[in-house]
Amino acid sequence: MPEKSQTYGASAGLESALRRNLRGDVRFDNGSRALYATDASNYRQVPIGVVIPRDANDVIAAIAICREYGAPVLCRGGGTSLAGQCCNVAVVLDFSKYMSKIVELDPDRRIARVRPGVVLDHLRNAAERFHLTFGPDPASHSRCTLGGMIGNNSCGVHSVMAGKTDANIEELEILTYDGIRMRVGRTSDDDLENIIRQGGRRGEIYSGLKSLRDQDGDLVRGKFPNIPRRVSGYNLNFLLPENDFHVARALVGSEGTCVTVLEATCRLVESPPERVLLVIGCRDIFECADLVPEVLSHRPIGLEGIDNVLVDYTRRKQINLEGLELLPEGRGWLLAEFGAATLSEAESQAQGLMNALGRGPSSRTFRLFTDKWQARKVWEVRESSLGAVSNVPGEAQTWEGWEDSAVAPERLGDYLRALRKLTDDYQYRCIMYGHFGDGCVHNRMDFDLQSTEGIKKFRSFMEEAADLVVSFGGTLSGEHGDGQARAELLPKMFGPEIVEAFSRFKSLWDPEWKMNPGKLVRPNKFDDDLRLGADYHPWEPQTHFKFPQDNGSLARATLRCVGVGKCREDEGGVMCPSFRVTREEEHSTRGRAHLLWEMTKGDIVSEGWRDAHVRSSLDLCLSCKGCKSDCPVAVDVATYKAEFLSHYYEERPRPLGHYAFAHVDRWARMASIAPGLANLFTQTPGLRHAAKYAAGVASQRSVPRFANQTFRSSFGKTNRKKASSSARPVLLWPDTFNNYFHPETAMAAVNVLEAAGFAIQLPRQNVCCGRPLYDFGMLDRAKKLLLRTLATLDREIVDGSPVVVLEPSCASVFRDEMLNLLPDDARAQKLAGKVMLLSEFLEKDGKSFALPPLVRKALVHGHCHHKSIMKMRAEESVLRRMGVDYQMPAPGCCGMAGAFGFEKDKYQTSIAIGELELLPAVRNAPEDWLIIADGFSCREQIQQSTGRHSLHLAEVIQMALGKTQAKD
Repeated sequence: MPEKSQTYGASAGLESALRRNLRGDVRFDNGSRALYATDASNYRQVPIGVVIPRDANDVIAAIAICREYGAPVLCRGGGTSLAGQCCNVAVVLDFSKYMSKIVELDPDRRIARVRPGVVLDHLRNAAERFHLTFGPDPASHSRCTLGGMIGNNSCGVHSVMAGKTDANIEELEILTYDGIRMRVGRTSDDDLENIIRQGGRRGEIYSGLKSLRDQDGDLVRGKFPNIPRRVSGYNLNFLLPENDFHVARALVGSEGTCVTVLEATCRLVESPPERVLLVIGCRDIFECADLVPEVLSHRPIGLEGIDNVLVDYTRRKQINLEGLELLPEGRGWLLAEFGAATLSEAESQAQGLMNALGRGPSSRTFRLFTDKWQARKVWEVRESSLGAVSNVPGEAQTWEGWEDSAVAPERLGDYLRALRKLTDDYQYRCIMYGHFGDGCVHNRMDFDLQSTEGIKKFRSFMEEAADLVVSFGGTLSGEHGDGQARAELLPKMFGPEIVEAFSRFKSLWDPEWKMNPGKLVRPNKFDDDLRLGADYHPWEPQTHFKFPQDNGSLARATLRCVGVGKCREDEGGVMCPSFRVTREEEHSTRGRAHLLWEMTKGDIVSEGWRDAHVRSSLDLCLSCKGCKSDCPVAVDVATYKAEFLSHYYEERPRPLGHYAFAHVDRWARMASIAPGLANLFTQTPGLRHAAKYAAGVASQRSVPRFANQTFRSSFGKTNRKKASSSARPVLLWPDTFNNYFHPETAMAAVNVLEAAGFAIQLPRQNVCCGRPLYDFGMLDRAKKLLLRTLATLDREIVDGSPVVVLEPSCASVFRDEMLNLLPDDARAQKLAGKVMLLSEFLEKDGKSFALPPLVRKALVHGHCHHKSIMKMRAEESVLRRMGVDYQMPAPGCCGMAGAFGFEKDKYQTSIAIGELELLPAVRNAPEDWLIIADGFSCREQIQQSTGRHSLHLAEVIQMALGKTQAKD
């Protein structure tokens, strides 16, 4: 077995051979290796290279070539493993991009055949058409893959109903490191004897498995804890006669250390069509655990527990606020889901539990949710727990390690009290939550993994914690597997004989020990290969942004990412539009954050601000800010990108397009002197092609036409009713886009605000927030523009005048970038608190204004910065007050994102993102529907890609005002 530090001198030959023989992607560059160096755990090991196979033939060829060169292999799914089993010095096979097909779904036989890269929710959604589901559903269900679930023996909320993954796998098609391809599953005695008689490598494996069963069967029966959530170790119990010598299930949970899974036949179970959620509030998390046996007697299909620390941290991070508001009073909560054929049946089951728990004196509180939206919001509090308890302002960072133990449900309360005493003895802050119905508890603790003493203390705690759970008849891992985090402790749980049997089991499948070595059996020490470690001293460069939430450190900011992979979701949310199109790890929020962190570590991504790998990863970032809101740890790639580009182009020529797009305020101001002449160059055939070519604009795009008169000019010339002396002044921000291109939008806002009784003012001189500058990292000028704005608005800032901004991307500068660039400037802090979108202003300061009714149907699309920084609640409230019947079909990005969609090399990606949701929805909207979009770039994408005209909210309200006045 090679040392983990060994480097493979023949890696160039290995790479070349893989490239010659595979249809899929082969990547041995440092950037790709850095991307796959860690998972969601504490561990980091830089792989030899990465292979993204197209099909099973690619996998067979890749493993044959690895065998020829003696290279270990690591098979990886979604990369969200928490025990370190998805990072290794090996050739990584990533199945998630291409091998993601559901091969067959047979509702009559209740089975599905899937490739290993199929995302769980894709399978569940397909099965739900027949009221079936794949039972296990971990919190990462929207992005974890079936191959990864098989590797880790994943469980989730509904394992109470359907069992772990091992109970839901009927057959596997597998490939061994030495090239044997076969199907394995339930094996009768006759079949077993026939396979052994046939001989060969397959017969040898089955003969060895039979010997294991016969020699160690009684040990397995005696040493394996009889609890719902034993995930630790290999599943030798499935080789026992009473379990049908089920070889496929014996391989589930082997963490890629034995074989490669090419295809899985999955069991589907009935999915109750109607569900309700009962939330029980308790005095503390220990009372929650004590109630579990009684709650289980009422047969819930899911039973989860969360503690007050998780809820407090979630609230402090301002995430999942809707769900938090729905929780009943308490300091610990049980989430009990009931399912049935009808809603009344499910409600009746929940009501029966409430009646039973409500007898006698009790401080328990209850809230029953029959509304699916409300139930979903409460579930999001639980599902976001891992990210929610990471990077909490004012708190030490929490880490995994001892986060997955399980005991019998009836012993859970006593175990949690003992565990809390242990963590108190070690002075660790411990958050408790998890799958209480199965006796499984997840923890995050503030381990010090950056000092010698801290790591020594961590080791001591882990040893004692293992002894504790074993004393309760429990398991080290109840869901996430052993990997490297807990495998070293397996002798405490199983004893030396069973651990030796594990070693023999692996050797039968992998005699050369090349499959994911150092994990689960003969493991690396759990305090080795740490992502941080006592020698962690990252590069701390001087930055423009001050990162006030991260102690002024870019390294700490990028370390926010804990690998949960929510950015890899295919559906819903604002976050990571480019990943949804490319399916590439480097284009996910996680991938970009990891690469930037690797840049601060400096050993693999070693060129600092000039690193081409980081530049490539950030190239397709739309700066949408979706990660700032959707990422549970608020990774902020848009800011990191602006910072990186500012240094990448220091003393280096930029593409001409950067100057064309970033300085649009300058060019627009010049064009306003003679807009007809400017439009001649940008709109006339021939001239416009030359102009677009020079600026790097895609030929398919139309350059927006400059208005004949700017908004500022129109405002000064328009005869309007003089505001009353009592009218409250409001500053309307004349952003570049509405001032020079769409002055009618700004004039509509003037009409609305004046109708609401406000006196409109404009800044005393021409100002700009510099929005486009951030997309290209031109931060020196961006900061100068902000300082100029603060000086220009000094009087309004002192007076506390509200500032209404019509363009969401401009408002986000004042609410986000300005506070990061100028965190110590009191003027900036005060101005940020006064900047509002029109909808926010009407909801706060203009609440008394009777919005005019408008009985119309509408499709509403929110700008990404609107959704991520300001949220859409005020916009929706205004539309509801007006009586507009609206739909919001596209939670994600339009794909234009400022200059992004205009750039020649980004055009195809831009359109592909728009086609995910928004553009089809616009095309399908009836002609009499309003299309409402406040963002300039969103309106351009809609207009240029569908021909439909969209309106700003100001124009919609003005339209309604016109109708009302016409009636009067």
